[in-house]
Amino acid sequence: MTDEMRTSRRTFLGQAAATAIALGAPAHLWACVPADGKSEDDGPELSAGTDKLDRIGLQLYTVRDLMKQNVEDTLTKVAGIGYKDVEFAGYFDRTPTALRATLDKLDLTSPASHIGYDAIAPAKIAATLDAANAIGNKYIIVAYLLDTQRKTLDDWKRHAEVFNRAGEAANARGLTFAYHNHDFEFVRLDGKVPYDVLLESTDPKLVKMEMDLYWITKAGSDWSAYFNRWPGRFPMVHVKDSAGPPQHEMRDVGAGSMPFASIFAQRQKGGIEHFFVEHDNPKDPLASIRASYEHLKRLTF
Repeated sequence: MTDEMRTSRRTFLGQAAATAIALGAPAHLWACVPADGKSEDDGPELSAGTDKLDRIGLQLYTVRDLMKQNVEDTLTKVAGIGYKDVEFAGYFDRTPTALRATLDKLDLTSPASHIGYDAIAPAKIAATLDAANAIGNKYIIVAYLLDTQRKTLDDWKRHAEVFNRAGEAANARGLTFAYHNHDFEFVRLDGKVPYDVLLESTDPKLVKMEMDLYWITKAGSDWSAYFNRWPGRFPMVHVKDSAGPPQHEMRDVGAGSMPFASIFAQRQKGGIEHFFVEHDNPKDPLASIRASYEHLKRLTF
């Protein structure tokens, strides 16, 4: 992600959080062998086994520009492609109650929503949880930490304390708190990996992780090692593809080198329940999410 892309996402989340509150709401396994009979369009997946995804979700940040134009029309198109779950990143000037009605009409569910870090501040977390309950979420997920919020290892330790408190508040309302990674969580500080600090310093009953498979791979880290070391801590994953090192150009799912069949085969160990497609800046959002959906619908593992 370029600096411009990072700024765009930070701005987007900040605006989304402000809108919600104003409403009263809140690197490894690159060499994969294609299975026999797969076309070039299916990508270099290793397909072994007969399991398939029964529900495929979408992080709506992928179609944010379309959502800004027409929320209901965009969600209708998302459902028409075949997606069953959507993950919000802002409510686009709609109330959670109104969005829930639209989801119900389209037979969509929203297991999770992305929120800004400020949305779990003591003065705001009640409204954040109200919104999550109204829209039908199971998880609220802090999506990003600013550069200024993560300069030292002590910063990460403080965030772990904040996350534990947010987890307690969420659990009291029938929800679960989680954190979504990028690549900066894997850059060592004082000899420690910040992502490890979060996992070590938070209560596994209160704080879960939404693993972004693209970013952890781009960081040169190993998703499998995390599943083995902290089994069950990763109920959600972001499914986004990469053209591979060194640039890791982001691609539609199936058009890159990510070994999704191998990853999904370890879903029980990781605790994965929800799979959300995402592409940060697709040229054609609807074509992108359709291509990603079609690939995942065919994928066996």
